[in-house]
Amino acid sequence: MQTDNPLPSDLRDRLRSLQQQGQRLVIMTGAGISAESGIPTFRGEEGYWTVGAKEYHPQEMATHAMFASQPEAVWAWYLYRRAVCRAATPNAGHRAVVELEKRLGERFLLITQNVDGLHLRAGNSIERTYQIHGNIDYARCDKQCGQSRWFLPEELQLVGKGESLTNETKAALQCPRCGGWARPHVLWFDECYDDENFHFHASLTAASTADFLLVVGTSGATNLPMQVGAAAHDGGAAIVDVNPQPNPFSALAEAADNGYFLQGPSGQFLPAMVNELAA
Repeated sequence: MQTDNPLPSDLRDRLRSLQQQGQRLVIMTGAGISAESGIPTFRGEEGYWTVGAKEYHPQEMATHAMFASQPEAVWAWYLYRRAVCRAATPNAGHRAVVELEKRLGERFLLITQNVDGLHLRAGNSIERTYQIHGNIDYARCDKQCGQSRWFLPEELQLVGKGESLTNETKAALQCPRCGGWARPHVLWFDECYDDENFHFHASLTAASTADFLLVVGTSGATNLPMQVGAAAHDGGAAIVDVNPQPNPFSALAEAADNGYFLQGPSGQFLPAMVNELAA
């Protein structure tokens, strides 16, 4: 039985009001919640990749320009990343987010920067989960021939770093409609957000009309998440940031009259929030 509630008393009151008054909650998650499942940050050394005699940084690999020139190398990198993601399991933070959706229903929206698919595997619905950077489990036609995105076969993973694609794997990575290369369904560094693939305007609209924005494990290093935070702030939402380290969102929360910075892992704070909604 839980004896110590880590939440400030006034935040606990706000969470109960969120449930009782029919308010709307937007949650935005980043790499921090996935790190609690053991998934490394691929912008670090773990994301470096060697092609021939040259080592590439993640910011070089994760570009359409690199894919256009070396599609096999880019796919090998992503299939290795996919193996790491598929080996991980949802943690207490993911499970708490699922419970929040169950309790709030249509008043809940999840915006995630993570491409690992752990939120969906934990049980969040695809309809109420905006994957603004895509999902590594899916592919779409690079030529945009009209083929809908599709789920990659489970066996399309590379467990060895630096492993090359087999002919069978390359055949599986062709568009079933036009026969051209499929591409990972992710947002690359040299691409822009859009509505069709990445819910750009829909995310901003949801944030601007939210009563409560909960930010979990994101450093604010990309553009759309920062715009989401600003839209929620300008709309008068209460802002709570859960993160082990101070960041732009914690500064935004602490500067607001109705903001809170909870310094620590999601597994510590999110289950306590669920408990308050159930109180």
